[in-house]
Amino acid sequence: MMKTKLQLGVVLLAAVFAVGASAAEGGNPKKGKHLYKKECKVCHSKGDAAGELTPMTKTMAQWDRFFEKNQHKAKPEVFEKLSEQDRKDIQQFLYDHAVDSAQPQTCG
Repeated sequence: MMKTKLQLGVVLLAAVFAVGASAAEGGNPKKGKHLYKKECKVCHSKGDAAGELTPMTKTMAQWDRFFEKNQHKAKPEVFEKLSEQDRKDIQQFLYDHAVDSAQPQTCG
């Protein structure tokens, strides 16, 4: 009985990590960091009118919601010019380095 409970716990824990790790399934965070610096940071640096935006600006869940709802309201054409893969890569980078992630980052 104890072994079964332990096995169930391991399976549940693995499922939790699997869900968290698939924020942008197929996203490449290394490419995402490059794209973020090229496409996003141009307008989202300290002192810019669009306001500073870094991975640590939001939690992992908030980044997921941002991309699920395609929330680049100020300039929707920014998202429209990116391929679906580019958006996945950026999302994965932001998710992996969100304020509540294991490796929060400002993208300096």
